[in-house]
Amino acid sequence: MRKIFLYLATFFISITILSSCSGKKNNAGVSSKTGYAYNERANGGFEVASKFKRGIGEGLIEIEGGEFIMGGSAVDIPGQDLSNYSYKREVTISSFYMDETEVSNTNWLEYLNWIRRNFPKDEQYYYEELPDTLVWRSPLSFNEPFVNNYLRHPAYKDYPVVGVSAKQAERYCVWRTDMVNEKLLRDKGYMNSFAVINGTATGRNAPTTPIPKKDTPFNTELYLNGQNEDKGPNAKADLNPAATPTAGAATTGRRGAPIATRNVRLEDGVILQPYRLPTEAEWEYAALALIGNTKNQNIEEKRLYPWNGLGITSAKKRTRGQILANFKRNRGDYMGVGGALNDKAAFTEDVKSYLPNDFGLYNMAGNVNEWVADVYRAATYEQADALNPFRGNQFTNKDRDPNTGALKADKYGKPQMVKANSGKKQTWEELQANKTAGTDAYNADERGYRDEQSPLYGISTLINDKSRVYKGGSWNDQAQWLNPAARRHLQEDDSSADIGFRCAMTMLGSSQIKPTKTFKSGK
Repeated sequence: MRKIFLYLATFFISITILSSCSGKKNNAGVSSKTGYAYNERANGGFEVASKFKRGIGEGLIEIEGGEFIMGGSAVDIPGQDLSNYSYKREVTISSFYMDETEVSNTNWLEYLNWIRRNFPKDEQYYYEELPDTLVWRSPLSFNEPFVNNYLRHPAYKDYPVVGVSAKQAERYCVWRTDMVNEKLLRDKGYMNSFAVINGTATGRNAPTTPIPKKDTPFNTELYLNGQNEDKGPNAKADLNPAATPTAGAATTGRRGAPIATRNVRLEDGVILQPYRLPTEAEWEYAALALIGNTKNQNIEEKRLYPWNGLGITSAKKRTRGQILANFKRNRGDYMGVGGALNDKAAFTEDVKSYLPNDFGLYNMAGNVNEWVADVYRAATYEQADALNPFRGNQFTNKDRDPNTGALKADKYGKPQMVKANSGKKQTWEELQANKTAGTDAYNADERGYRDEQSPLYGISTLINDKSRVYKGGSWNDQAQWLNPAARRHLQEDDSSADIGFRCAMTMLGSSQIKPTKTFKSGK
């Protein structure tokens, strides 16, 4: 017993010594450079998030990035025009998030319903966000039923929305960002709940004073800039010693005394990043999903499609012979023979049809082509950066009131953006005088960088700074377009019956997601 006691005593002494040694290292709650404690009102109230857990937005899947050969899935067939494929080039993609499925008709109708509720008299806003259902019309095909039914009839509620332009898709991403962030803040109590602001809260949840309704909907950027006074029961305490206690704040200090509260800040790690269109490189990387064929940094099998093998049917015993995507097998075969339909769809199909790829993404080949964020140039990937290649940057700044710092908003409550006038931080004097000394030649629109728009647009070329890339193949395409390297272009304000989209989101922090996770081989 004495030996056991001595062993335990030695063990606990060792733990104590190790703990004291580790204590000499930087404590997360104390500055390693000044020694001042963070998150203390007495020390000036400088706040540092003590814990950060990376959240994931609604509908998204984590995509762990890495190196891959962009354009590597293209097949060099003698006599084939390869201008519709990416140049083969080694690039690296940062980890990001991507929608599990394409945006559906129901998703878009939710957007339209929100516009109608919040701006009931603004017919222009509603009209401009309506998909062009006339894309179904064809002079020599009876598609008229789809003009009226495809978007709204419940038979197609989970089918991908089509007839939307790239610009409409981008505006949907902005709307979705605000909707998701508002719900997050209200659900966590940083803002008042929907029941409170709608006047339906009862009992202890009912506010003692009415909550004034805002004329414009919630906007993430304006909220982060402090231009939204809606603070809920879990509003953040403002540790600034000079902050004024918040009148009527749900949060109180000792003995019920009101304390100062504030909006959530970006530094708190609560707000999600904006939803957006994926870049072309992100889209191609996610579609290939070579992570399913990777072992110890070696890719054991390349891919022609988002699945293994050279064919478009499943080789697995359980699903052998089943078509793996929605496309047309030849010029007149859109879905196979009656009684034994192959892809089971003459046009589009449910966004969760067919087998997902190794990232868990549905329909990364077939069903509908998908808009990406890039402006089209044939030689972009000879020129673009090797890390997160992208063409389409148009650098902008939020327009602020020079006296108050408040963001200027349009009639829909969204920040007004202005063209960036410098590629670097200006001096205070330049900023106050609204000067652009030495920056007059600065070009904030980099869409044509190193590959300018041709002056012969409309004469010998249809490529300009509004030409957008779309990828993936569709119900109306043959198998060659299912290759993730394939790329085509259309004007950003045009639309088609075979182009839809899905959203992406930037992932912050470590690129490594699940170091212990193993992936099964390709579908």
